[in-house]
Amino acid sequence: MPRSPQDAAPPWEIVPQGDRSVLLVLGGEISMETGHRCAAAAAALRAARIKGVSDIVPAFNSVALHYKPGLFSAGASFRRLAGEIENVLSQALAQGLATAQARQIDIPVCYGGAYGPDLAQVAAHCRLSEAEVVRLHSQSPAYVFMLGFAPGAPYIGVHDPKLAIGRRSTPRTNVPAGSVAIANLQTMIYPNTSPGGWHIIGATPLVLFDPFKDPAALLAPGDTVSFVPIGPDEFLAAQRGRP
Repeated sequence: MPRSPQDAAPPWEIVPQGDRSVLLVLGGEISMETGHRCAAAAAALRAARIKGVSDIVPAFNSVALHYKPGLFSAGASFRRLAGEIENVLSQALAQGLATAQARQIDIPVCYGGAYGPDLAQVAAHCRLSEAEVVRLHSQSPAYVFMLGFAPGAPYIGVHDPKLAIGRRSTPRTNVPAGSVAIANLQTMIYPNTSPGGWHIIGATPLVLFDPFKDPAALLAPGDTVSFVPIGPDEFLAAQRGRP
């Protein structure tokens, strides 16, 4: 939102996080608008190449900046970095804060059956048919807010309120790689076999994280995802076609 530097506070807050990280807070709720602001702020800060900053990590409503304290004078790290962040964002805001060109990525998903063991439970909880759950989950593009939990694991949303369901009361100790699961109006795709507490409604044959590729993660914050329903035969064929 445009502001006058003289009479309005900036639409963000900068707070210290330990001795080598600061947190830029851009909102108090999870929404696509806030997610876009975080991605735009991260893009502007990356482009500025602030000396000493080693990593910039956008999330739902914030952006973490990790820095090397040894490059700043003693006791001045946070104050100096906060001032540089303010300058970068103020200039970017005056010019119209904008993200880099967002990627549009299709994620094929085989829903239900052995691939989505919780689909029936989700449908019953939401008072929908299984077909309606699939339709609502795949009908509109969704936004990648952040990566977390495991390398390359995306938090994707926000889905139709009709799909409202919390996490499982008892997490699984072994969730297969590629599982597509929902909770709290979001989707998580598990990049590797791991414990997990979300409801598995399907699976994708795509590889979400490969440390031998650059970039290693298939998805990134700011991407837009479309879930594309496929059948078991297509799933197996795609798996066989992977390198």
